[in-house]
Amino acid sequence: MEMNHVLIVEDDKEIREGVEIYLKSQGYVVFQAADGVEGLEVIEKEEIHLAIVDVMMPRMDGIQMTVKLREKYDFPVIFLSAKSEEVDKIMGLNMGADDYVTKPFTPLELLARVNSQLRRYRRFMEKLGDKEKTQNIHVIGGLELDEDRVEVRVDGELVKVTPMEYKILLLLMKNPGRVFSADEIYERVWNERAVNTDTIMVHVRNIREKIEINPKEPKYLKVVWGVGYKIEKQA
Repeated sequence: MEMNHVLIVEDDKEIREGVEIYLKSQGYVVFQAADGVEGLEVIEKEEIHLAIVDVMMPRMDGIQMTVKLREKYDFPVIFLSAKSEEVDKIMGLNMGADDYVTKPFTPLELLARVNSQLRRYRRFMEKLGDKEKTQNIHVIGGLELDEDRVEVRVDGELVKVTPMEYKILLLLMKNPGRVFSADEIYERVWNERAVNTDTIMVHVRNIREKIEINPKEPKYLKVVWGVGYKIEKQA
């Protein structure tokens, strides 16, 4: 499946068209929308593989739009943010975005993020489509990860995780008790040199919200301060 349909949702027409010209020159099919409402309409009609979404927009902002699309879709979302505050970025990642680029950005920087996210998503989709593998289920206490179905369950209940959350969880569950640093998780999960490991912290927090009864006192996903993260072995 050629993953080359990119949606750019941005109220600034100049930025929108500039990004479109650049992505088209790299072989992408590009769709445009001026706000979150239009963006969701495009997603319903077209097959989209990645969305670049501005955070601040009239009618419906990027965060609201991403929350809505995450109810049905798991393709990567890259936020464009005019603010550089960490809070803004972490808020975006908590709402289902996969990455963020701060304005002003260079076309090369954005393209690198687009290529990287599509590569990861393609790997995830290939895994999802490969039904020929032997049954491969990892169970730790009430936490269960099924590699064949690409599913995570907690006490028998299905938990919806993003492709990134799934991969981090898989790595940790395959090595219960072993502590992984944020750099190591990044490099092992994405086969790329670690560059932006603060996103790992956010993904870990999101995973905890989904798999722990009390995320503040986690039973499974533990932080080893100053070292990294691990999935605790269960008695």
